[in-house]
Amino acid sequence: MSSSVLSFFVTANPPARLDKALSRDAPDSASLSRSRIRKLIEKGVVRVDEIVATHLDASVCEGQFIEITLPQIEDIDNAPENIPLNIVYEDDSLIVVNKPAGMVVHPAPGSPDKTLVNALLHHCGDTLSGIGGSKRPGIVHRIDKDTSGLLVSAKSDVAHQVLAKQFENHSVERRYQALCFGAPDANDPRLRGVKGVSFEPGNILKVTTNLARHRTNRQKQAVVFDKGRHAITRIKVSEKYGSLSSLALIDCRLETGRTHQIRVHLAHVGHGLIGDPLYGGRRKIQSKSFPNEIVDEILSFPRQALHAATLGFVHPKTKETLRFEVPLPDDMSNLINKLS
Repeated sequence: MSSSVLSFFVTANPPARLDKALSRDAPDSASLSRSRIRKLIEKGVVRVDEIVATHLDASVCEGQFIEITLPQIEDIDNAPENIPLNIVYEDDSLIVVNKPAGMVVHPAPGSPDKTLVNALLHHCGDTLSGIGGSKRPGIVHRIDKDTSGLLVSAKSDVAHQVLAKQFENHSVERRYQALCFGAPDANDPRLRGVKGVSFEPGNILKVTTNLARHRTNRQKQAVVFDKGRHAITRIKVSEKYGSLSSLALIDCRLETGRTHQIRVHLAHVGHGLIGDPLYGGRRKIQSKSFPNEIVDEILSFPRQALHAATLGFVHPKTKETLRFEVPLPDDMSNLINKLS
């Protein structure tokens, strides 16, 4: 079996346990769970500064170099798995599902199974489109592992081509709901000096930048203006929480769909997502805004509070305009109920 090497630097400061540092610092594309990390260490394929790691609880610190030998995606045999799917719509051309947070879309090093692709193969059999190859059958677009919400997959090559063209032309409606620190309000004068920010009628904040891979942290994207890929996000505050608007529920509409786009743009305007380990960070909340136990829940929210709530596109066969909406998942709605 061939293999590939995943390499990155530890960012832990102060020092942290090896398994925790790997879980946090490994690129999202690797999708390494804590149990997977444990197995890799036990197999002796994890190296710290060129020395084989043997203990999960070994201490590592900022700047140490990690190398992990992983099977290539080509070595992963996509097998159907009987994983329940929340199916929103299905016909002979496509299937729309409401993906839960924590589910990887397709197999990757570190996540060879229990993915959306494995579930789709069980449910749809061999009807999924083959344009994505054996690694990504039916997959037209993706959302991050820890983002919940709507995703469409194609059941034929023709449907795949038509849907992919709509995503390429930015004609697909994609609305996300998110919980962020502070309120990115279009009326906030502090935002008027932020590069790439403009304002539209209806208190809409428009962020227009390019995005490229971060120069030092390769698992992150960064806002740039002289290279990278064009990215546009429109943001509107739906609700504010706390006496000083410490948190907000927002609507984000994508004109483009770049990797981590909403997460990066919110960080760019100073309003990172709750629970986002890459771009949100631990933020201070005014002590008078919420009771201490609620503050603890906010700061320990286990994932980025981001949900793909609306998906609209033209059906590739009937040419009918389809539009789907799903409510917030329990983890986000439960937190909102406590904030209100």
